[in-house]
Amino acid sequence: MKTKTRFALVGTGHRGSTMWGRDLVERWGEHVELIAVCDLNALRAERSSAHMGVSVPIYTDFDELLRVERPDLVIVCTRDNTHDDLIVKAMEAGANVISEKPMTTTAEKIKRILDAEKRTGKRLDVSFNYRFAPTAAKIKELLNSGVIGDVTSVDFHWYLNTSHGADYFRRWHAFAENSGSLFVHKATHHFDLLNWYLDSDPQTVSAFADLKHYGRKGPFRGTRCRTCPHKHQCDYFFDISKEPLLESLYEAPSEVDGYVRDACVFREEIDIPDTMVTAIHYKNGVDVSYSLNTYMPIEGHHIAFNGHKGRIELRQYEKQPWTEPPADEIVLMKNFGDVERIWVPHSSGGHYGGDDRLRNMLLKPGLNDELRQRAGARAGAMSVLCGIAALQSSRTGVPVSIAEVWGDDNGLNLLDGRP
Repeated sequence: MKTKTRFALVGTGHRGSTMWGRDLVERWGEHVELIAVCDLNALRAERSSAHMGVSVPIYTDFDELLRVERPDLVIVCTRDNTHDDLIVKAMEAGANVISEKPMTTTAEKIKRILDAEKRTGKRLDVSFNYRFAPTAAKIKELLNSGVIGDVTSVDFHWYLNTSHGADYFRRWHAFAENSGSLFVHKATHHFDLLNWYLDSDPQTVSAFADLKHYGRKGPFRGTRCRTCPHKHQCDYFFDISKEPLLESLYEAPSEVDGYVRDACVFREEIDIPDTMVTAIHYKNGVDVSYSLNTYMPIEGHHIAFNGHKGRIELRQYEKQPWTEPPADEIVLMKNFGDVERIWVPHSSGGHYGGDDRLRNMLLKPGLNDELRQRAGARAGAMSVLCGIAALQSSRTGVPVSIAEVWGDDNGLNLLDGRP
């Protein structure tokens, strides 16, 4: 009989309860078995378990869960700055780990994780689902083929709309101590894509960033949307009561821990930028222009790879109105040749099909990984270091090297070689 991987879920917010909770229970049950959930908020964990349709032990003490349940795998979906403690403890208890991105938030926390992985022999995977989207995979194949020659520069611009972008400023992400800023929490997705596409490491980062729209720049402010006196005039009013799952996971549980899901996007204390521009120089000589904007009328990204022989370009938006069924158009332009338009259909599941393909790779044994889409601790580390360097550069006004952020490697071979 095939043995299932026994896994524990720690962090029962929306992401944990859906992508790494109910979805796995309902669709990957042949390969994995959920044996326990853990959250500091027991009521949220109870609501999450009900949503997942499971009856498993609920823990508020992660150490106790590890001691009693001894899972094969731990999936970490908690606040970013708590990831390192949970990852290290899980590995020391004999479990492999899947961590939501970003892997963590500081260089010191990265070193703890890499050291634990080396000491214990356990494996950490980071959930970089964008690598697995069919369109991203096609771009990687084109780059590997050499069709545009050596890449010399990249134009990469990401847009969050007034729904998705604003959501980061309603939640715990709005404080750099929790998330490392969106340079870390969100942009590590994008920095990882660049590292993977270019098969190289970022070397030097120069960035400008500011809070120009949310926080103290807003026209008025309250504590939260539900009780706000400005709800009838605020474009960003969010009625959580119209979202049954969010209402269940966060409203009554907020009486336990004080965390509300609809905090005001114009709170004075918000300390992360909402408008970011970055230049990145890579070890292989490629130069990247990157930006992230969080209050746009569109959701998606533009990316273009410029090479000696031509250019590969993609414009990918959510819910693109001009394609039916959903698909992306990659434009391949050769310097002295024809223009080729390559249409790539989206697959089932979120993130253009990347979510399902990621979970297949991590949970189904024996799958081929020709494009090296599976991302381990090193990939997680390099993407976070790039985000840390960008935030530091934006605050100091000077370029910042990855080596400077990393400092003494304490014997951990991160920056040399590509394991």
